Amino acid sequence: MRRVVSGRIVNEGRVFCGSIEIDGDVIADIEEVDAGSAALTPDIYVFPGVIDEHVHFREPGLTEKGDFESESHAAAAGGVTTVFDMPNTLPGTTDRTSLREKLALAHERCLINYAAFIGATDDNLDELSMIDASMVPGIKVFMGASTGNLLVSDDCTLHEIFALAAKRGLPIVAHCEDAEMIRANAARVMEVTGEDAGVELHSQIRDSEVCLSSTRKAIALAEGHGARLMVAHVSTAAELEEIALHANVKAECCPSYLTFCCQDYARLGALIKCNPAIKNESDRLALRQALGNGGVYCIATDHAPHEMAVKQGGAFKAASGMPSVQFSLTMMLQMADEGWLTLPRVAELMCHHPATYFGVQQRGFIRRGMKADLVIVRHLDEPHTVTNKDVVSKCGWTPYSGMQTRWQVEQTICNGVTVFRLGGLTAAKRAAQQVIFRHDA
Repeated sequence: MRRVVSGRIVNEGRVFCGSIEIDGDVIADIEEVDAGSAALTPDIYVFPGVIDEHVHFREPGLTEKGDFESESHAAAAGGVTTVFDMPNTLPGTTDRTSLREKLALAHERCLINYAAFIGATDDNLDELSMIDASMVPGIKVFMGASTGNLLVSDDCTLHEIFALAAKRGLPIVAHCEDAEMIRANAARVMEVTGEDAGVELHSQIRDSEVCLSSTRKAIALAEGHGARLMVAHVSTAAELEEIALHANVKAECCPSYLTFCCQDYARLGALIKCNPAIKNESDRLALRQALGNGGVYCIATDHAPHEMAVKQGGAFKAASGMPSVQFSLTMMLQMADEGWLTLPRVAELMCHHPATYFGVQQRGFIRRGMKADLVIVRHLDEPHTVTNKDVVSKCGWTPYSGMQTRWQVEQTICNGVTVFRLGGLTAAKRAAQQVIFRHDA
């Protein structure tokens, strides 16, 4: 079955008026048309489907917070057509069996394309060496506190993990926070405040030095072994400066660090408590500037839904993490309106670069023969105010409530199937496909 999508196409450094012909689950043709064509609606833009390479959809084991069905609904509502799930579920995704089981759950319940990282531990090197590399985007390494046994604390093991990743051509995505520094900072704060430390102190417990120290260690490991490294959720100007010195290291950033700074704790409290912590206004400014100058390589969300009940309390008690997958594209497009980056740069950061870096096959670009993963967005005459009533995620809240954007997702197409149309999901069947990777060793 063939269909045609028309609008201002944003792809590979250009914005041009055109139509995209879809045949089954692939793009059959792309035709550039005159800007004055009667078939075009001037405020409609077509992007490749967003690839969010960093989400926590909470399944298995944490499904009171979210699951593959609820969170893929939210992703589709935000123009996301592909997600890579992180391994800190219960049980953790740290071996071939747990990976197969997670992918089977995603196959049954996900509305959109899916994959899952395998997580490194202090004792799973054999599993990492035997994993089918075409099934995973890479290896996730937690160099700071995490769920279960996913914190890799042994330096010899870290060397072995980075060496193995280099040998197999698998990227490493690292959560970089120094666990010993966190413990020392937490002890100092607790001496003064006890267990009732205000949430604003979270940014002192997990401060810039905590991040920079761990990032430097990860970079040294990557450089020493020739491994490809992406530093996850970069939150500081200092990390950007360090990463810029190393061609084989990339910076992932999240809308949360581009939107909020530590002054926002007074207004939003624990709703913006996350790990790494939200930092200073100067860090937020540096991150925003890096959107346009190349310092940031890709945008992901670190989507981490929690029930509102566990987001109560201060620095030691409230859960860390926030839901973001539904609003990442519209927030980044709003930043484009504000001059921080261009529309083609949004496509690079959210579509092209994740596909290229992780070796995603047939996705991330609008090209003939590629899978028909597309998002159609409208530039509104009047801004839309985000509210919790808009939220599709199971948790039912968003830290972006009250913010305004002049962009709206009208339709999300995954493998040629409309999985979201403004007003609700429309898929009569699941369009999801498992992502296949090609890593060059």
